[in-house]
Amino acid sequence: MVFNVVLEAWWQVSTEKLIQAAVVIVAAVVVRAIAVFAVRKSITGMVARTQARLDAEPGRRSLVPSVWTNARQLARTKTLGSLLSSTITVVVVTVAALTLLNVFGVPMGPLLTSAGVGGVALAFGAQSLVKDYITGIFLMAEDQFGVGDVVNLGAVTGTVEEVTLRVTRVRDGNGQVWYLRNGEITTVGNVSQGHSNALVDVAVHYTASAEQVIAIVQGVVDAFNDDETWSKHLLEKPTVLGVESIQGETMTIRVSAKCLPNEQWGVQRELRERAKRALDEAGIRGPGLSWPRH
Repeated sequence: MVFNVVLEAWWQVSTEKLIQAAVVIVAAVVVRAIAVFAVRKSITGMVARTQARLDAEPGRRSLVPSVWTNARQLARTKTLGSLLSSTITVVVVTVAALTLLNVFGVPMGPLLTSAGVGGVALAFGAQSLVKDYITGIFLMAEDQFGVGDVVNLGAVTGTVEEVTLRVTRVRDGNGQVWYLRNGEITTVGNVSQGHSNALVDVAVHYTASAEQVIAIVQGVVDAFNDDETWSKHLLEKPTVLGVESIQGETMTIRVSAKCLPNEQWGVQRELRERAKRALDEAGIRGPGLSWPRH
């Protein structure tokens, strides 16, 4: 009789605990699902706003090729979504596990004390690692740079080859590969985001007629803009800005051209070559050259 009473009481208590445990598990699953959905919606909205900002900028065509943009945004979305989803899962599982232990009567005081001491020790030992990861999250979330961008990160200037949450890999102009911890990146100069700008300085002797030189360079620019081979690299027709400077025996005429990302170097070289050829044909001498003797 007594055994039956004890067994019934134990079963009632166990049933209540099992019900509580089931409620905790269901609540954890629901909370995780809602949080992950909210994160994914937020990231999708952030990517959409970035794309809308790029599409809203002026230009003869989209500032960033659609295929490149979609691949870049997809990579960002996957990385951020995976990271935040994993973080949410770890937090929810940890809270649910501690709640279940408390439901089944496991003493939490010693466990939490040990976890607190271990957490403090881990925080001191891994603070630089945590800083790298947090900075990496913001670099991706704010789209400060991506793979293929030409950037100046202070310590190095080059092309971004890989961006992870902890390390960014950059290859400089000499072909050397640099690995920079994200936590050490404090300033970012990006010459590839949205569009790039080609500045071409045409130097001639200061005695040359500025009006004549500008007219010749303008003809070069018009022909360059009408060339289908090169016009696809441009966002707007190049502009002859005029006389940039006069120093010593050198007068400099500047041309500005808005280009697609990372296309400025080819545009600069081609414009310089065409301008040099046109000036030579017109008999305009360069700086430091003597007048021909008759």
